[in-house]
Amino acid sequence: MKAVVLAAGEGQRLRPFTAGKPKVMIRVGNRPVLQYVVDALRNAGIHDIVMVVGYRKDRVMSYFGDGKKFGVKIEYAFQEQQLGTAHALRQAEGFVDGEFLLVPGDNIIDARTINCALDEKNSIVYKVIEGVSKYGVLRLRGDGTVSEIVEKPSETVSYLANTGVYHLDPSIFNHILNERDLTAVINSMIEEGVVFRAVESRGVWLDIVYPWDIPVVNEYALTFKGRKISGKVESGVTIVGDVIVEKGCVLRGGSYIKGPVIIGENCEIGPNAVIGPGVSIGNNTKIEPFSVIENSVIGDNVIVGSGSRIGGSVVDSGTRIMPGFTAVKDAASVEVDGAVTRIETGVFMGERCRVGAKVTAMPGTVVGNDVEVAPLKILSGKLPDKSRVL
Repeated sequence: MKAVVLAAGEGQRLRPFTAGKPKVMIRVGNRPVLQYVVDALRNAGIHDIVMVVGYRKDRVMSYFGDGKKFGVKIEYAFQEQQLGTAHALRQAEGFVDGEFLLVPGDNIIDARTINCALDEKNSIVYKVIEGVSKYGVLRLRGDGTVSEIVEKPSETVSYLANTGVYHLDPSIFNHILNERDLTAVINSMIEEGVVFRAVESRGVWLDIVYPWDIPVVNEYALTFKGRKISGKVESGVTIVGDVIVEKGCVLRGGSYIKGPVIIGENCEIGPNAVIGPGVSIGNNTKIEPFSVIENSVIGDNVIVGSGSRIGGSVVDSGTRIMPGFTAVKDAASVEVDGAVTRIETGVFMGERCRVGAKVTAMPGTVVGNDVEVAPLKILSGKLPDKSRVL
């Protein structure tokens, strides 16, 4: 059986992190979200994958190639304009000639979730969760078949979130016509008498919708067990719990690493830095002395200046932060689908920013790409790409 993976979308609600890459290439646990999908398919015994790519497709294709290094075979279909999930699926029509799985490329899933859909044609996998208002939900009949998919309901219809994992056959293409939305296509098929059965996932299904979801999903990505220390560890370093340190790294004396933590290749940590728990650090990144980083995602080629404190936050690749920076997780008011919501969150900073010494970013601050901030400033709200705070 083949799998069609939808990986063409941008993910506008995740800006600034999707300005230069598609949502599927956002990293958690030092791997793109899409890699978790590929691994789940392979582990479920599916090795033939059609990826529908579009927005920034070069980032996907250069990373995954033909799939050989991931133990699968990958072909690519192209959605040149992002015109919805049904339109994206239609681009894969020439690649499938039998039953297939349809899987979103922008959710963290595991093989157990994939396995739920393997047995029965025209099945839809759901996950029981609270707070389903940002997802499609399933309305079921008494016999367990789907009567309707309701997109982002304003009131509680059910707690059965549509994972976007489907077992389909090629007849779906006869129903798409000019429809852009896949759920509308399926609802129309149900009205015509086609039976879709709902299957509950007992596995993993996690979605990243907003920037503040990234540290939360990153914590799941760090559920590995064990310790792998490939770099140099100086005298006086303390390592506690499950920790991966890749080759070429140097952990300077007096540093304290509390897992789960992943540190990529060729990083320099400390001396006297505190990392973890719940931290992913990319490749070629430097965390200077006396800095504290907790429950955060730090990208490649980042410098975090000495005496900085970062919690519940994301700092994307190529950003340079001078000493004394503060970005701590706390209560903040954020806008979610037009409504203001109070959540515990940190700070979200795009690529290639330059931040001066002793800058404080208030919880919930979103800093765009290529932003420059002068020393001693206090940041809040949203700063567009290429802003200058002087």
